[in-house]
Amino acid sequence: MRDIDDDIPGSKENLKKLYPHTGKAYLLGVTGLPGAGKSTLVDQLVMVYRARGLSVGLVLIDPTSPFSGGAILGDRVRMQRHFTDPGVFIRSLATRGHLGGLSTSTNDIINVMDAMGKDIIIIETVGVGQDETEIVSTAHTTIVVLAPGMGDEIQAIKAGVFEVGDIFVINKANREGADRTVQDIETMLNMKRYADNEFHPQVIKTEAIYGNGVEELFSAIDEHRLFLEESNTLLNKYRERARYEFLELLKESLISSVVAAKGGEETWENLFDDIAKRRRDPYTEVELIIDEFLKNSLARPPKN
Repeated sequence: MRDIDDDIPGSKENLKKLYPHTGKAYLLGVTGLPGAGKSTLVDQLVMVYRARGLSVGLVLIDPTSPFSGGAILGDRVRMQRHFTDPGVFIRSLATRGHLGGLSTSTNDIINVMDAMGKDIIIIETVGVGQDETEIVSTAHTTIVVLAPGMGDEIQAIKAGVFEVGDIFVINKANREGADRTVQDIETMLNMKRYADNEFHPQVIKTEAIYGNGVEELFSAIDEHRLFLEESNTLLNKYRERARYEFLELLKESLISSVVAAKGGEETWENLFDDIAKRRRDPYTEVELIIDEFLKNSLARPPKN
């Protein structure tokens, strides 16, 4: 999987071969602000799924190390109990500056785990809060983890995280203010009008470090999955992910092609220098570069 994360030549060919064998795993997204206890909650969920005989893949998105460029593993030590379990596969990915809470190779890694036969794949986002809405285009069920006393209920509205949650978890529920946080989230949910084919999100209290409330969360996940299947909206989830995955690949490929076609690093640095000194403007330059790229592309003979 390191080859995929590093985009080593040849890795895309392997992904093409694997793709027909994907689409069977259920994707569970876990997002929320740092300090809410996402990793501890994920650790407990893995135990619940394994106790039921299901295989689990973990895609854990971490901030990028400024020194190595790799993932800062942080509190991944909590996952150590699962490292020797053959039914659990864990992969930490660095964001490498990518916004949206996910890594650029997240979907590729998900597809590999899916092809491996994992029943459940849990994607834990980096936890930056305001840019985590990409998870809703990836996961079938999205869990937003909050904690009392952190102002999370306000952040949920400001950041748009409120709109992406299928299940809201108030973790560290033994803290003062937990019931108030539950009430605030439920009040906001009740303010929204839900259509017949829309799921009304649940609010679950947990104390993940002790395992309290995890069974209730598991039941809520199952209830959401059953709703998607019975309302025929699960197919929409697959289409949404297909759209997101395709457009991300297209965007990445086009940018790489345009950059390579324009010239070497010196050419780009000269352009950036001119823009910084206001000798050229970025709007015109982007238009010129795209026009030039399209003309050159159309002039090339088609591939056999």
